[in-house]
Amino acid sequence: MDTPPASPPFASPEVPAGQVADVWRDRLALLLESTGEGIFGIDMAGRCMFVNRSAAQQLGWPAEQIIGRNMHALIHHTHADGRHYPECDCPIFNAFRRGLPCRIDDEVLWRADGSAFPAEYSSHPIVEDGQVQGAVVTFVDIAERKRAQELQRVRELAHHLESVREAERARIAREIHDELGSLLVALKMDVNWLGKRVADRAELVAKCGGMGRLIDTAVDNVGRIITDLRPSILDHQGLWAALEWQAQEFVDSAEFDCELQVHVAAGVASPEGGLAIAVFRIFQEMLSNVARHAQARRVSIRIAVDDPPGPVLYLDVRDDGVGAAPAALNAARSYGVMGMRERAAHFGGRLTVDSAPGAGTRVRLVMPLPEGAAS
Repeated sequence: MDTPPASPPFASPEVPAGQVADVWRDRLALLLESTGEGIFGIDMAGRCMFVNRSAAQQLGWPAEQIIGRNMHALIHHTHADGRHYPECDCPIFNAFRRGLPCRIDDEVLWRADGSAFPAEYSSHPIVEDGQVQGAVVTFVDIAERKRAQELQRVRELAHHLESVREAERARIAREIHDELGSLLVALKMDVNWLGKRVADRAELVAKCGGMGRLIDTAVDNVGRIITDLRPSILDHQGLWAALEWQAQEFVDSAEFDCELQVHVAAGVASPEGGLAIAVFRIFQEMLSNVARHAQARRVSIRIAVDDPPGPVLYLDVRDDGVGAAPAALNAARSYGVMGMRERAAHFGGRLTVDSAPGAGTRVRLVMPLPEGAAS
C-alpha cells in the first residue's frame, strides 16, 4: 500500500496552500519578535530590510527609523577606542560581499544616544535561488558577561597575589627564625659567658644581666613576629590545632567574657595548603575586628566540623558590641569584610555578616571541606 504524501506543516485538506504560507509568515514574525536576541536583515547595499523588537530596544531606535538605514553607519561606525571603523572592514557586510559568515565577541555596537555596548554578533548571507541577497545579523549585549569575566579575572589575580604573599611570609619567617633567631641565641650565650668572668665587678654583672634581659625581649619579639607572619602550628599540627590555638590566644588576652566551643568530628583530617591558610586568615580577621571595633562585653566563638562523608567547617563569632549598619559592611571600602568573602568564595565557602547598630555582630563562615579531608 502506497504511503500518502505528507501534508505541509499546519496544512489540512480544508486549508488552501496560500493560507498555510500566511500561517508560516505569522509564526516566523512571532518568533522574531519573541526572541531576546537582536535580529535584523540587510540588503546588498547594507540597508536594513527588517528589524525585530529586541534589536530596536537594544539599539535605542524606533524600528521605523532603522528600516532603510545603512546599518554600519548607524551602529558599527566606530571602534571601542574611538577609531573610525571603515565599512570595507566590517565583518557584518563581508557576509554578503565576500560570502564570509562570522561570529564576533570583541567589538562594540552603538546606540541612538551615542553610547556603546560590548556585543556578540553573527552575520550570515541570505541566499535565494543561488544568489546572495543580503545578510541576517543576530546580536546580544554582553556587558554583564564581560563584567563577570573581568570580576573573575580580578578574583583570580587577587588569589594569586595572596598566594604569593603567603609564600613570601613563610620564607621571611623561616629566614628570621634561622638567621636572626640563631644570632640572638648565640649572643645570649656570649653575654652569659661574659657575666661569669666578671663576677667580681658588680657594675659589669649588672650590665650583663640587663643585656641578657634585652636579648630575651628581642627573642620574644622575634617569636611574635614569626608567629604573625606564619604560625608554625599551622604547618606542624594542622588547621584544627591552629584555629583552637588562635581562639585560645584571643580568649586569654581579651578584656571581656569569652565563650569558646570547639568540636571536630572524628575522622576528619585537617585540610592543607591554600584552603587551610585562607580559613586561618579569615578567622584571624574575625577576631581582629572584634578586638578593634566591637567594644563588646561578651564574645562567643564556635569552631565546628561536622561528620563525613561530606564534612563542613563552621566558624561562628558573635559579640554584643556596637554593631554596624549593613550598608557600612557592604561598602566598597569595607576591605576586611570584602577580603574575607573573597577568600571564602574562592574555595567554595560562604561568609555572612549579620549586624545592626547597637545589636552586636555575628560573622559566620561555612566552608565545605574536600572529600580527602575525611579519613
